[in-house]
Amino acid sequence: MDFCNKADYLAVMEFDDQLDATGLLCPLPVLKARKRLLALQSGQVLKVCADDPAAVIDMPHFCAEQGHDLVASTEETSAAGAIQVYFIAKG
Repeated sequence: MDFCNKADYLAVMEFDDQLDATGLLCPLPVLKARKRLLALQSGQVLKVCADDPAAVIDMPHFCAEQGHDLVASTEETSAAGAIQVYFIAKG
């Protein structure tokens, strides 16, 4: 498959579990992601959606500190505002 841009790639990216952390403020998106990742096997991917501005810093830092792989991240905009989307492979 040939992708013209990152949005096309992320639209078809596969994941094993999903966490909607919109509306939650720091540190809850990271804490809930940590708990959800505990249930996954190494290599499985968690998709996290968050609208907390701190998540832009917190999610990559969390992945680096815990040995997970931040496979991809992007920002989507909607009428409600910006939502960050993270694809995290359990380390």
